Amino acid sequence: MATTAEAPFRLEGRRVWVAGHRGMVGSALVRRLASEGCTVLTAGRAQVDLRRQAEVEAWMEAERPDAVIVAAAKVGGILANSTRPAEFIYDNLAIETNIVHAAQQAGVAKLLFLGSSCIYPRMASQPITEDALLTGPLEPTNEWYAIAKIAGIKLCQAYRRQYGCDFISLMPTNLYGPGDNFDLTSSHVLPALLAKIDRARREGLGTVELWGSGRPRREFLHVDDLADASVFLLQNYSGDVPLNVGTGTDVTIRVLAELIAEVVGFEGEFVYDTSKPDGTPRKLLDVGRLSALGWTARIGLREGIESTHAWYRANVLQETPAGS
Repeated sequence: MATTAEAPFRLEGRRVWVAGHRGMVGSALVRRLASEGCTVLTAGRAQVDLRRQAEVEAWMEAERPDAVIVAAAKVGGILANSTRPAEFIYDNLAIETNIVHAAQQAGVAKLLFLGSSCIYPRMASQPITEDALLTGPLEPTNEWYAIAKIAGIKLCQAYRRQYGCDFISLMPTNLYGPGDNFDLTSSHVLPALLAKIDRARREGLGTVELWGSGRPRREFLHVDDLADASVFLLQNYSGDVPLNVGTGTDVTIRVLAELIAEVVGFEGEFVYDTSKPDGTPRKLLDVGRLSALGWTARIGLREGIESTHAWYRANVLQETPAGS
């Protein structure tokens, strides 16, 4: 069972550090925290390199946050993970180790570590419960990132056990939304598909090539929903179980591509390159513990894709909206 905090951890009047505030998740957290009456602390790389322990400890000692959300991470899709494994494991291990340790040293009252659903075994029973962690082999295409995230969860559990720190972990499913990475060499599946299909529409192409068979199933959570869940759990959850955060529903990559095509206005066909890897066959999270605490996702997939596409056109393509 998930553990509800004995009393809500109130954010009003507190200093909250969002580590990784410039990323998609960090930006969403900053937006969400704006209504909580707290002081949001941020630090760019020019101020502190999160991979350097001395810099993190000195910054934390000087700023004295009451709460920390660890949203900083090196992230990417199958191609990025498979071609830069050393970066993915080193950078993520260094970032989380430095922040968690410095938080304990500085007496931070609460810390929330954001993991990833890729921590679970490749062939875990579906939907995946939190108890599936470390029960089988990982998906080879992202094991370096996954191992680093598992270490972050274990760090929080260890500091809770040894020092009594109120450090919690969340396991979000596949995320998307404003501020996402649309670079085809390093992005995740939804933004990559959106960018490829939008380009095909603009260039009048008749086909779009997609990696794999299109049969794997994936769950997608809008980043603003994750930010809302994070604030809710920061306030209301205290336990060593890393909680799943998702929608509880999934779609095939083929269906996702077709939905994006409808939103974008692409009327061509898809060609599947089956020589490319599919990744994990299915990755649907069991969100029963989260639902029992009183939180559920609110942004539907089509609605989320529509708003993400609008953001992509305005901010990445820098198109002027029609009628403006």
